[in-house]
Amino acid sequence: MMIRPPTILLAILLFLTVSSCFQTNAAERRIHFSNFGKTTTGETVYRYVLRNNKGIEAVVISYGATLVSIQAPDRNGKMGDLVLGYDTLDGYEKDKSYFGATIGRYGNRIAGGQFALDGVVFHLPTNDGPNCLHGGTRGFNKRVWTGVDHSRDDAYVLELNYTSQDGEEGFPGTLQVKVTYTLPLDRSELQIDYSATTDKDTVVNLTNHSYFNLSGVANSEILSHQLLLHASKFTPVDARLIPTGALQTVEDSPFDFSKPTAIGAHINQDNEQLKFGRGYDHNWVLEKTPNSNVQLAATVFEPSSGRVLEVLTTEPGIQFYSGNFLDGTVRGKDGQLYAHRTGFCLETQHFPDSPNHPNFPSTTLKAGQTYRSTTVFRFSARK
Repeated sequence: MMIRPPTILLAILLFLTVSSCFQTNAAERRIHFSNFGKTTTGETVYRYVLRNNKGIEAVVISYGATLVSIQAPDRNGKMGDLVLGYDTLDGYEKDKSYFGATIGRYGNRIAGGQFALDGVVFHLPTNDGPNCLHGGTRGFNKRVWTGVDHSRDDAYVLELNYTSQDGEEGFPGTLQVKVTYTLPLDRSELQIDYSATTDKDTVVNLTNHSYFNLSGVANSEILSHQLLLHASKFTPVDARLIPTGALQTVEDSPFDFSKPTAIGAHINQDNEQLKFGRGYDHNWVLEKTPNSNVQLAATVFEPSSGRVLEVLTTEPGIQFYSGNFLDGTVRGKDGQLYAHRTGFCLETQHFPDSPNHPNFPSTTLKAGQTYRSTTVFRFSARK
């Protein structure tokens, strides 16, 4: 039976409408990117925006594979930016606080700027008194990464790549690094996956250094945030903030966050460890279930907004830092001055100075092996 012309016209219009919808949906699943500027050495830096159906928005730049912004709703649905940072590339180039950055090749401190591996002593830059901190003078946070959009039907996926050459900042081996940010369309969480391979034995400890303030008011103190850490021990430090090698119980100490406790509840106690860190700047030993993958490490609740942050990880430790060195001299987003303790960090990691402590979980990556680590930031709100 022949289809009449009007019917044919309707069919064509219907096909075009459906095709247009599919094209629109496909476009919506791609990551929006734009030029964020050029570094002082002329390298182009890109800004990537991931936004899902739950109202979660994550903004990442290729400079330092840095998490610039996380927008999430409070108990009333009001959106707020939950991390500290800058509006411009110049801010990140001059930054000394590691706001939102991917940290490597070795997150946290290495004592004396040296370690031995395979019978050879390697010397690193000492950029934190006598120690090497967060990968040295120009760590991964000061490098331009290459971004690739691997978004799927169910998630935005941004992969960032960087090649750290043999001898860079004193570390052995050419390291091929990938950091992947995944924002599922229908879940209020941001997943960060790290992977790396090397052509020589080396040490690797990667993390993200975001400063959170769940109130959404970046210049307000974080001391009323309630923190729960799934850890019964922490690694005490000496006056240089280097672990002593001991695993110390948190029981009956200001380091006990086994129940939800305000960050400021004990931060000013007369305690030697707190004096060393000027507050909290310590690694907690996470309780891990054998053969498990990603596990809940920390939960933070902010009473005024109702926002909740859960941190899940495959790592054995987490560094809780209470923003002790923020002093009101750093001008961040919208010209705000970041005052003392207006942001906190929960850096999932292997323990600080592990290459110099055989009793700590090893950070050695052998040639031919693959380093893998996963961290999830999960957001919700309580009424």
